[in-house]
Amino acid sequence: MFKKFNIKESVTSQSQVKSSVQRNIRAKILEQYKNLESVIDEVLPKKSALFLVKCHDHINLLTINNEILFFQRFDGPYYPALRLLHKYPESFPRLQVDRGAIKFILSGANIMCPGLTSKGAKIDEDFPAETIVGVFAEGKEHALAIGLTKMSTKEIKEINRDIGVENVHYLNDPLWKSSLE
Repeated sequence: MFKKFNIKESVTSQSQVKSSVQRNIRAKILEQYKNLESVIDEVLPKKSALFLVKCHDHINLLTINNEILFFQRFDGPYYPALRLLHKYPESFPRLQVDRGAIKFILSGANIMCPGLTSKGAKIDEDFPAETIVGVFAEGKEHALAIGLTKMSTKEIKEINRDIGVENVHYLNDPLWKSSLE
């Protein structure tokens, strides 16, 4: 999604969100990420100015103090930015890949099922298909990608081939390097 993203060229408009719209966004994000409830006031403070940054390819960024917190494409689900996932790793669903998958994920490759079912990988919870997950790696503290499951975790374990998670945003991609300042 962000392979050719350039914050300077991609932004089409930036506007402060009204408080009523901010409440709706906050409610949608809480509905999507139940574990975020305990820290939602830190992530999206009620009194802070929330900005909606519209970009090419129908990508919207939610920012506070020039920090990208969430993004969405069209009117789809809200994805957390990796920097936010690094601050609150327990607030989002997670999967762990084995060490062999790291270099491929950091190149933007999708995560294959064998990388999620091998010895160093972990699938702790059951998720349905189309779940937004943080992708962590064996032996690493922080997430290396945000992905969208293409099949349920049960199917990933059973089928064990094809793409298990679509890589949406990863370390050192153009969104990671972007700054709104």
